[in-house]
Amino acid sequence: MKIALITENSQKKKNSFIFKVLEKVATKYHHEVLNYGVKEDEEDRMDYVGAGVLTGILLNTHAVDFVITGCASGEGALLSANAMPNVLCGYVADVIDANLFQRVNAGNAVSIPFGKFFGTGAEIFLESIFEALFSSNVLSGYPEERRNIQIEQKEKLDELKRISQISLLSILEEMDKDFLYLIIHNDFFEENFFRDSKDDEVADLLKQIIDVWE
Repeated sequence: MKIALITENSQKKKNSFIFKVLEKVATKYHHEVLNYGVKEDEEDRMDYVGAGVLTGILLNTHAVDFVITGCASGEGALLSANAMPNVLCGYVADVIDANLFQRVNAGNAVSIPFGKFFGTGAEIFLESIFEALFSSNVLSGYPEERRNIQIEQKEKLDELKRISQISLLSILEEMDKDFLYLIIHNDFFEENFFRDSKDDEVADLLKQIIDVWE
C-alpha cells in the first residue's frame, strides 16, 4: 500500500518528525510512504483547503492508496478532504479513534490534530495512532457482533458518496488555477505524482496547468 503524508503550512515544522514516525510504523507493515509536504524548507504553498484538494487528487487518481493529513485542529483538513469525491476521511485524535475508524468505517484518509497533544511523548502518541491504523483489521467490526451491520452501512456510505459528488476532473476544471498551481508545483509532486497516477486525463490537465503557469 502507498501512503501519502500531507501536512499544511501551519504544521510544516513538524513535517519531518511526523514523517519519520509514520515511516517507522508503515514500513513495519510493508507499506511505502510518500511525503507530499509541506516540508519545513518549503515556502508556504498549501493551506488546509489545499491539503484536502491534494488528498482528493492523490486518491482519485490512485497515485496512493491512503492519506495521512491534518492541520492544527485537524478539522479544516477533514472538512476539505471530505468535500472531494471518493474520499472518506476520518478525524483521528487518539488510538481509539484510529482503531474504530479502521474496524467500522474503513475510509481511505485520516485527519490528525497535529497542533494538539504535541508536547512530551508526541512520538508515542503518533506511533500508537499509526500502529492502530495499519495493524487493525479493516471492517472487522466493533463490537464483532455488529460487523455485518457495519459492512452494510459502509456500502451505503460508499454509494452516497458516489452519487452525491461530481468527478475530480470536473472539480479541477472549475477550480481557481492559481490556487491549484500552488498545490501541485513542486519537485516532489511532479516527480512522484506523474509516475504513479493512473488517471491520464487528470494528469494531462495538471501538466497543462504547470506548463502554463510557470
